[in-house]
This record gives sequence, structure tokens and C-alpha cells, in this order.
Amino acid sequence: MSEKVVNILFLCTGNSARSIIAEALINRLGAGRFRGFSAGSHPKGAVHPLALYELQRNNHDVEGFRSKDWAEFAAPGAPHMDFVFTVCDNAAGEVCPAWPGQPMTAHWSMPDPAAAEGTEIERKAAFARTYRELRNRISIFLNLPFATLDRLRLQERVDDIGRS
Repeated sequence: MSEKVVNILFLCTGNSARSIIAEALINRLGAGRFRGFSAGSHPKGAVHPLALYELQRNNHDVEGFRSKDWAEFAAPGAPHMDFVFTVCDNAAGEVCPAWPGQPMTAHWSMPDPAAAEGTEIERKAAFARTYRELRNRISIFLNLPFATLDRLRLQERVDDIGRS
């Protein structure tokens, strides 16, 4: 896998926060070796303003992010996915499309920062926590020894990251 760009799709129900943040992180931390995408089973139609705020706060370019339906990535002509990660419990429980090429899948349960209540500071803190947790999981994932792991061991390691 180290010779080609590895495509990763992050799924969440609304595709407005967690999956968008994960897409931004994999694209930055993957340093051209990994390419991230995100989608939702029932996209909200817009990226949550506090997700954009958190990304900008961490010096991400937020141009071009949009909330999109996961069917876009199961359609003919869509990029081939090597991995598909659900980052919310709702999306993990839904029947996903059949992904062409049988990508490796895993569930990384993450609390929904968009559901956070309280003051603006408390809601921003929820997005900051989500950003940190996803950055940590993605960093671990990117440091897996892809070249030396067979598919079964790689699946086990990716699943372990979701349990961390």
C-alpha cells in the first residue's frame, strides 16, 4: 500500500462535523500518501460552523468542504476506497452501500460534538475534544506498518484503534 495513495472514506450520519474533521486530518497528516473523503447517510447539507471554526483554529484550509451523501462514493466512477471508517454509532448501525473493491472497514465510535449543549465555550470545547481524539486515532493509524501486515492483521489493528 505504501506505493500508491490510500483512499479513506469517513462516514457519519449527518456529515457535518466528525467525518469532515477526520477528512481534513487524514489529508494533512497523511502527507500525500493518504487521501481522505467524508460522507453521510443523511447529510445535513452544510458543515457545522463549529467544525469549520475548529479546523480553522488548527490552520486547516476549509475551502471546499461540503456535506455529501455516501451514495456519491458507491456510484460508478467514484474513487476506489481502501478503507471505510464509521465515526458515529448511528452510521455504524445502518446498512451501508456495497463499496466497490471490498475496502477494509472499521468503526471508530466518537461522541457527536454537534449535540453538545451549554455555553458557546462548552460547545467549542466539544469540537476541540473531537479534533484531538480523531487526530490521535488517525496518527496511530498512519503509523501502522502497512507493508508488513497482511489483511487480517491490518484489520485487527484498525479495529483496535477504534477501541482506544
